Amino acid sequence: MSVIRTIDILFLDELFEMQSGYVLDFSNRTFAAFFANELNIDIEDDAYCSDGTAKARRLRCFLKLVDDETAARTLEHLWEYRVALRLRANAQETIPNAVGRLLELINRLRGGVRPQPQVAPAPAFDTAKVQELKGDLISLGNLEPHQRGFAFEKFLKKLFGAYNLQPQDAFRNVGEQIDGSFLLGSEVYLLEAKWQSNPVDAAALHTFHGKIDQKARWTRGLFVSHSGFSEVGLDAFGRGKSVICMDGLDLFDALDRSIPLNHILEKKVRSAAETGSVFIRVRDLFPN
Repeated sequence: MSVIRTIDILFLDELFEMQSGYVLDFSNRTFAAFFANELNIDIEDDAYCSDGTAKARRLRCFLKLVDDETAARTLEHLWEYRVALRLRANAQETIPNAVGRLLELINRLRGGVRPQPQVAPAPAFDTAKVQELKGDLISLGNLEPHQRGFAFEKFLKKLFGAYNLQPQDAFRNVGEQIDGSFLLGSEVYLLEAKWQSNPVDAAALHTFHGKIDQKARWTRGLFVSHSGFSEVGLDAFGRGKSVICMDGLDLFDALDRSIPLNHILEKKVRSAAETGSVFIRVRDLFPN
């Protein structure tokens, strides 16, 4: 059985418009087809009808009965369908922090955190920590310029650690400085962190990519520039690189909207693979 709780179901009822027994705009036929085609699951199985045969009742029962990974995949597919519906209708998001709350639930499902009797289930991420990190990011702007670089590296290590990305401190190889590293899934990423007055140019991007090229071929890189990247620099840097980029606005949006960092990085990686672009903003990847 999944770790989904009653309070999660209340959120999902609102998210997928299930209060009246329906699920989004699905008919019985398209609901069954969606589960068959997207997940290879027979949602009309009697096992999911113990609370009733209405679509919403079947979905609630299904989410409680299945394993965590199946529940997580189901929520991801339903969210993609919901996004497509709202884009087609040009509809604005009406649920506060919908994507952040859903991704926190998916994180908890994928983390396998199971509630114990009389023990509160461990949260996927402490919301108080989000606010603390957001305050830390804002306070960096009050430091003297010569202090910001090192403080920014420490902040990023704290941020990556909060999302269990196993960050490592900065280290030095012969002739080069690496600002740190972390794991995303099973992939190793080297980190370049810059806090300077001007946007990063092509030369800095090429220098960092050169460090990546000198490592094992499966090594990737994340370049975080608080002041962003110049359009000319990004154009000159080109596409098809083993680097993804974030700027200060990305970091603020992630914390302000409580979108888990691992999901942001995964989406940046996928977008880079699909488009070749090394820098796509968080607000473009998560428009609602």
